[in-house]
Amino acid sequence: MHKLKTLLLAGALATGLAAPASAQRAPARITPEHVRAHVDILAGPGLRGRGSATPDEAAAAAYVAAMFRGYGLAPAPGMTGYTQPVDLVSMRLDGAPVLTANGAPVAAPLLFSSTGQPVRGKLAVYAGTDPRAVPAADAVIVTGAGVNGLQFAGGVDPTKVKLVILRANAQLREYYDRIGGRPRLPRTIKGETPRLRPTVVALDDAAFDKLAAQDGAQIALELPGLVEQAQVTTNALGYIPGTDPAAGVLLVSAHLDHLGVRPDGKVMYGANDDASGTAAVLELARSLVGKKHRRGILFVAYGSEEAGGFGARWFAEHPPVPLGEMVANLEIEMIGQQDPKLPAGTMMMTGYERSTFGETLKAHGALVTTDPYPEQNFFQRSDNYALALKGVVAHTVSGWATVPTYHTPEDVIERLDLPFMARAIQSLVAPLASLANSKARPEWKPGGRPTE
Repeated sequence: MHKLKTLLLAGALATGLAAPASAQRAPARITPEHVRAHVDILAGPGLRGRGSATPDEAAAAAYVAAMFRGYGLAPAPGMTGYTQPVDLVSMRLDGAPVLTANGAPVAAPLLFSSTGQPVRGKLAVYAGTDPRAVPAADAVIVTGAGVNGLQFAGGVDPTKVKLVILRANAQLREYYDRIGGRPRLPRTIKGETPRLRPTVVALDDAAFDKLAAQDGAQIALELPGLVEQAQVTTNALGYIPGTDPAAGVLLVSAHLDHLGVRPDGKVMYGANDDASGTAAVLELARSLVGKKHRRGILFVAYGSEEAGGFGARWFAEHPPVPLGEMVANLEIEMIGQQDPKLPAGTMMMTGYERSTFGETLKAHGALVTTDPYPEQNFFQRSDNYALALKGVVAHTVSGWATVPTYHTPEDVIERLDLPFMARAIQSLVAPLASLANSKARPEWKPGGRPTE
């Protein structure tokens, strides 16, 4: 509790919020100093990387909520406070996975993900490269040349295959390090059924080649020390009421969590991902709260994006205003650096071509353009997608989605381009204000609205 009070006081002093916005003059323009004040707190040592559904994430949500209150924002409709807790149920593995073939141990299996259930059955060797063509089998070892292992595993039908075994090449080991050196185990919103996925294991070259020569072997994967635990993730919400209740609401959002502390003790600070986006949400709230707008503007910082988008999914299922009243959602993620593939000073908008939203913002001065990485499917990989699946015109803007510091301990404030961030955020103020006062609303283009 002492740490949280200290963080909130530091944030209030750093951003000049000793009194509500109603008692102050209109806020100044967004500056690198304003942006840094937020990121210093969110990505500083006190919050230890804001791990999903941890007390550190809850402290980050409390900081954002306190800023909303200090700016003079109201609670979201139907809420009495500024935070929204979400109950989760997760699995934790306290032992090492054990893989055997015909009863003999297989050396050092690297567990990437699991359903939380043991796997037993016959092994099939698959030498192809198309995950859709994998035969039905209890376990499949993938020997096809040039296969992107995790991408392949993600395309395997989990109703046909229980366990996918991959070669632990350098790319897979690097990714395992980036996700914190922990397997992805089932985590769900309380009361939900976990999504069905195959268990994924990787082996070093010697163990992989030995197992690949045992087509038809009896495989067993055991998960000793697997326990279930209750967790809470936290969203922070603030609201600027509109003057016309029938005009709808704009949603501006980001995720406030990151990867926390790795098992090796290294802190994953997450300055770019996504303290930068959370700082943008706070600065936009500070800039837009001073004037009346026809439409309401709802600001949200979601919890547990990194763990499966749980904060956004809960919000989409329990919105404080009906989804039909949400005119558009602008999600802000990783705006801390400028992508060299983009025009100087601009951000990319995922799914730009799917709707008229990006064109509308750009026409009023927003520094946004198309996504140069369509093959990466970024539109589906951020919190905007939970709203888009519900029909809300929802997109994410990013500065550099493939930044080299992504999911590494080097994602720190010293790596951020603060002047770029300030200019990018400032460029969104007038377009959002214009849309908040407009009678027009962004629309999906033909075929643009996504389906599951």
